[in-house]
Amino acid sequence: MLVIAMLALLVLSLMPASLPVPSTGWDKSNHALGFAVLAFLAYWAWPGHIHIPLSLLGLLGYGALIEVLQSLTPDRMAEWSDLWADGIGLLVGTVVALMLQRLAMIRQV
Repeated sequence: MLVIAMLALLVLSLMPASLPVPSTGWDKSNHALGFAVLAFLAYWAWPGHIHIPLSLLGLLGYGALIEVLQSLTPDRMAEWSDLWADGIGLLVGTVVALMLQRLAMIRQV
């Protein structure tokens, strides 16, 4: 699921801006939501707290790669604020995954 979500995010990020794509209505919330989903999926792909920093760093690097690729397209442009939104989304997705795991542990007791 993580790889599929990463590929979908890449395609949506590099599509010409003139084509209709799913949107929250604000570019920064699109970034945050997309990367929150990636962080959530990464958490469940590699459970355990030791993997969190590595997966977050890798996904932030993926966001940076997308920004570089966007700078090479005629319809898109790279923005530092997009990378900030990616980072916020990564944190939100990780917190949600941690909260759900904690809830699941409480229910087992």
